[in-house]
Amino acid sequence: MKILLDMNLSPDWVDVLASEGLYAVHWSAIGPPTATDREIMAWAKTNRHIVLTHDLDFGAILAATGADSPSVIQLRFQDIAPEKSKHIVLDVISRFRNELEAGALISVDEDRGRIRVLPL
Repeated sequence: MKILLDMNLSPDWVDVLASEGLYAVHWSAIGPPTATDREIMAWAKTNRHIVLTHDLDFGAILAATGADSPSVIQLRFQDIAPEKSKHIVLDVISRFRNELEAGALISVDEDRGRIRVLPL
């Protein structure tokens, strides 16, 4: 499983995810900071990465296009610092691994993760 971290998340997430055996890359390491959400989505789809973001636009793009990939995990809570929210994110990745690999949109808040299989 490969995870692409959106610009709105700290690059510190890379080490947090790697410590759990997950491959992750921050967008700033591979693309321009001015890239559009659609460009990031296209890269993730081509390179078979799951997008981890705090931006609701990625889910809107999936809905508008009817795409079946890439999978997107949307963090829908305020404190997205890895040290505060890593347990929530890691739990969602673990529980929904098969769905993420097949194509899914997961919205995560402090209490739960809501999943929709792609295409929407």
